[in-house]
Amino acid sequence: MSGYALLAHAWGAEVRGWDRVQTPYLEHLPEDVAVEISPDPSAPPDGWEPFVSTAFAGRVDGRSRSELLAELVALRDTIVVAGAHGKTTTTAMIAFALSELGRDPAFLIGGDVPQLGGNAGAGEGWLVVEGDESDRTVEALRPQVAVLTNVDLDHHSTFASLAEVAALFEGWLAEAPHVVRGAELAPYEGELAVTGEHNRRNAAVALAALEAVGVARLDAERAIAAFRGVARRLERRGEPNGVEVFDDYGHHPAEVAAALGALREDGRRVLVLFQPHLYTRTRHLAREFAVALSAADSVAVTDVYPAREEPIEGVTGKLVVDALAEVRPGMAIAWTPLVEDGVRYLTARARPGDRLLTLGAGDVDRAPSLLLEAFD
Repeated sequence: MSGYALLAHAWGAEVRGWDRVQTPYLEHLPEDVAVEISPDPSAPPDGWEPFVSTAFAGRVDGRSRSELLAELVALRDTIVVAGAHGKTTTTAMIAFALSELGRDPAFLIGGDVPQLGGNAGAGEGWLVVEGDESDRTVEALRPQVAVLTNVDLDHHSTFASLAEVAALFEGWLAEAPHVVRGAELAPYEGELAVTGEHNRRNAAVALAALEAVGVARLDAERAIAAFRGVARRLERRGEPNGVEVFDDYGHHPAEVAAALGALREDGRRVLVLFQPHLYTRTRHLAREFAVALSAADSVAVTDVYPAREEPIEGVTGKLVVDALAEVRPGMAIAWTPLVEDGVRYLTARARPGDRLLTLGAGDVDRAPSLLLEAFD
């Protein structure tokens, strides 16, 4: 919501809001955007219309986050990037390239982009937006250029089947004047500062989108080559004692496999700390996670990070551990319910030349700092 606040304020609205905790994203907001930090929101002042995230759905009257985003998209020529995987990086690539080429984009991205100064910006050019299918938000967006990276079943509490996800995206694409489909593109083979087959595919999609808005191919390639990535997307956090520490937001088997594939391209050992995200996803995809994680040399799995969900009886991170033991018998695996337990497991086994990878969308993001401290 911080990005929405920044853009709405820059485009003339008075903005105030609330959050449960202080986060780095709030530091990017102008001083006259007042943010209340409290476990529960206070009533909005008279005359103010609240737009709320799912965190307060049903508790505060007003309109939804998706409705606000649809209004913002309607104000500008817009590129919206959607899809199950790669949309944050692809959106960031497009916004960064436009910025590098002097096109002064506005952007809303679901991750921090150091080269862009944050997750949102209020430039005067094209608006570049990451569209979210998890709550069907993307359905409400009507961009000039609709970009679909790929299709997969990632949100089991929203969609009953892959066919339902595909139908959502097909309906959305049908409304757009210009469409870019990742499935129709070969991976980009030019120079990139980010590694992995998945990023070569992201780059191919970003280049096609840039060409769709009139950027010359050679200019687009030059700009994309300078892109250094998004925070928590295969982010290199340090190399204490010859051990490289990487952090990744991956919380779906395809994303886990992509991150591991990228780090294993040169044959080095990779040790993983994985935190499953959502009980429904863990229940449905435990074996698929195990197959993806089996490419590592050693894995520690924490308990499930619940996010918005209530516990489901019998569903813990141990489902992934047990499945991994079946998929790859004899592999070095540990059930470490707490993040701190997993950090201790990895530091005890790491040796110079290894790569440590922390994976997940929850508070496993604390682990890289703990790993770096442990090696001091």
